[in-house]
Parts: sequence; C-alpha cells; structure tokens
Amino acid sequence: MELAIRSYHPSDLVSIYNICLLTGNSGKDASHLFNDPNLLGHFYAAPYAVLEPGLCFILTVDKKPCGYILGTQNSENFAVNSEKHWFPVLRPQYPLDKKYKSAMESRIVQLIHEGYKPKPGLLNYPAHLHIDILPVAQRKGMGRKMIETFTGKLRSLNVPALHLEVGKQNKNAVLFYQKAGFEIIHEYEFSIAFGMKLEN
Repeated sequence: MELAIRSYHPSDLVSIYNICLLTGNSGKDASHLFNDPNLLGHFYAAPYAVLEPGLCFILTVDKKPCGYILGTQNSENFAVNSEKHWFPVLRPQYPLDKKYKSAMESRIVQLIHEGYKPKPGLLNYPAHLHIDILPVAQRKGMGRKMIETFTGKLRSLNVPALHLEVGKQNKNAVLFYQKAGFEIIHEYEFSIAFGMKLEN
C-alpha cells in the first residue's frame, strides 16, 4: 500500500463528493441518510475545492483518492465568494418545503439556503479547514501529515491562524485534533471549535 499527498486536480471532485458522504456521519458512512449522494459535499467540501483549489490536497492510496484536506484562508471572504458563485444555483434544486430522507439531509438543505456564516467568535482564526479520510488510510499517520501540508501552505500565505469545528459525537476526531496541536477555543451545543496559531 502506497500512501501519498498531492495537490488537487479537477478530476478529483467526484472522489471528494464520495469521500465526504462516506465519512459524513461522525466519521462513518452517511449514505443511508441521503437520497441525494452529492448533497453533503455541496456544503462541506466541493465549494472549497472549486473556489480555493490551491488549498485543497488529496490523500491517495496506490494513486487513488482516499482522503482530502481543504478549506479557505479567510472565512469572511469565503462567505462572500460562496454566496456569489456557489450557493445560488443549488438553492432551487433543494426547496425547503420538500420532504427529505432524514433530519441530516433536511439540515444540509437548510444550510445551503442559509449559506456559509462565519462565527464571530472564530474570526481571530480566519482560515478554516475540513479533513476526511476513508478507513483504508486511517491510523497510519497521514492525517497529521495532511494537517502539516495544509498549515504549511497557510504559513506561506502569511495566514495567522486557522480553526475547525467537529461534532461532539465524533470522539476519535476530537482526540485527533488535540494530538495534532489544536486547542479548544469555543464549545457549542453540538460541536467543538479548535484553533491553531500559525506565527512563523
């Protein structure tokens, strides 16, 4: 098994959607919760790859995508750009008054209609990220290497800090981020916000 991290290529977008769905239920497969397999990726993954491809990195196993890390260097700018270039075309496809398969599917539709909203308490950590890895490549040290790749790129762009959010139910992810050097900066009802300063 050969594991490697490389830059994003547009042909990876299909794999990004698939990986997002297969890890979307607190790290487990969320396929059974969605009628539309692309919906989760429409909010949590694809807009980052499309709008900021230079901050998208792909984990491969034997050359095939099995994970990704992606995000934005500035959450406020991302909110503006995604509102202008991403969400408007999706909203008519997913009406709010339609019946959806699960509470999670309904929630993602709601988020698409709301758009990305930066949380005021996290603006001192302007960048944010999402990382997902399929089971075949988990527990092999690649998550930490992907974080290092992403933060290295942010440092080259003089980004001072980044954050991420993880659901409280995802115990493995909470432990991973703590070990990877993140600190808890805010605790919400259902999620924890982690932050990392990136001073050179």
